Amino acid sequence: MTIFNQDGISFSRPLWTACLGIFLTTVTLQAAAATEPTPETVKSQVAGYKAAFTCSATFNGGKSADMIRQDELTGIRLDYRKYMAELPDAEINQGEKYVSVRFSEDLPPRYAVWRPGLGCAQLPPGADLSVRKHVPSVNFSSAPDNGVKPWPVGDAVPEPDMAPSPLQAVLNDAFTTEKYGDPKATSATLVTTPDRLLAEQYKAGFTPHTSQRTWSVAKSISATVIGIAVEKGLLDIKAPANIPEWSAPGDPRQKITLENLLHMASGLDSNKAGNRTSYVYFGGGLVTDNATEKMLETAPGKRWKYANNDTLLAVRSLKATLGETEAMLRFPTEQLFRKIGMGHTVAETDWQGNFVLSSQVWSTARDLARLGILYLNDGVWQGEKLLPDWWREFVSTPAPSQPPLVNGEGHPLPGYGAQFWLFDSRFPGLPDDVFAMAGNRGQYVMIIPSRNLVIVRRGYDSPDGVRFNIAAFTADILAALNQ
Repeated sequence: MTIFNQDGISFSRPLWTACLGIFLTTVTLQAAAATEPTPETVKSQVAGYKAAFTCSATFNGGKSADMIRQDELTGIRLDYRKYMAELPDAEINQGEKYVSVRFSEDLPPRYAVWRPGLGCAQLPPGADLSVRKHVPSVNFSSAPDNGVKPWPVGDAVPEPDMAPSPLQAVLNDAFTTEKYGDPKATSATLVTTPDRLLAEQYKAGFTPHTSQRTWSVAKSISATVIGIAVEKGLLDIKAPANIPEWSAPGDPRQKITLENLLHMASGLDSNKAGNRTSYVYFGGGLVTDNATEKMLETAPGKRWKYANNDTLLAVRSLKATLGETEAMLRFPTEQLFRKIGMGHTVAETDWQGNFVLSSQVWSTARDLARLGILYLNDGVWQGEKLLPDWWREFVSTPAPSQPPLVNGEGHPLPGYGAQFWLFDSRFPGLPDDVFAMAGNRGQYVMIIPSRNLVIVRRGYDSPDGVRFNIAAFTADILAALNQ
């Protein structure tokens, strides 16, 4: 068969097919290039990364400059490393509590500014420090001193038994061997029941009060904050999400429910990698600009796709329902963190006061263990009911649409509930009721109701390194406790 082009030039089928393939490849590459950020934007994002992480680690975590260089600014995204090495060191203003990083001859430095109880917020590219006065803040009352109260309300725990035990041996392996991953990457491990902290261990320089970024463990914190609002009658997960940016008559996104968002089933476009929200996380962009602009690409509730924006939109819905920026800024701290003794946890916002509660929370292993205990106790803390009776079952029940449950080699992968990951007996040594908070760089909180147990692992895993094997670690802990 001979095929003619519009100029009357003939092609044989093989040649035509080859030319068509080249044409389609060129179009695809051009389309991909159109969505890729420019080098100037990437450099700005990396400067924002360096400013934000230095700010949070300094003023939330109390970390030294050496610790920040070793932990926060290494093992990062591969495409950021070139500029991270080239950009100058962050400048820390201890008195006025802000951090700046220079990146351009034409624009001011990227700034991250700290506020008590709300942590650091990045100013947008091009903003000078005077914009800081527009960043919302709140005057929180002094946090109660729970240091002398017994665990889990406070931090008074018995002196650990220094005698070797099977449980302590498992924790030691996480820091000293490659059994579960890179031992140098582990920063904290902890095992607790609702009543007793069984064991904990930290890397050199860390204490029980050294916080680090939760990354996507924050999504489970978001689900908990939303659950509290549901218990208070403020939200209905079956109702459409309250997103003011979608309020125009006829906007089909108004059909997306809060439940769809919690299940990662909004149906919205979130680019190929839904976990990349660099314009908000590192670029100084706004949640209300970036998360709300995406269009539907499939019907809500019909497809599971991991997307930071789904979490950001769920929290945006709560803010719109509360109606006041200050009311929302107070909500996570006053209704959750202080209620359950998470005294070293800070949720951060963008520069207009929208929580970036899909990732930007700084917390400790002990505080995250307390959150796990809240779920072991079915949402009740010291006699106060914080979550609906059905909330634990809701977040730990498989969502209607699921991610792949096996990898290319046939090994099991966790399922998904509502902002929590789901493990079961497909993983050797685990029971069927394990649900988990999980985040980038190896952040895990494993909740096991049948064993009345919470297991926490914090780390700084590198994207080009070995991922921590949380399933094997958890199985070995359970086996050790059976001895």
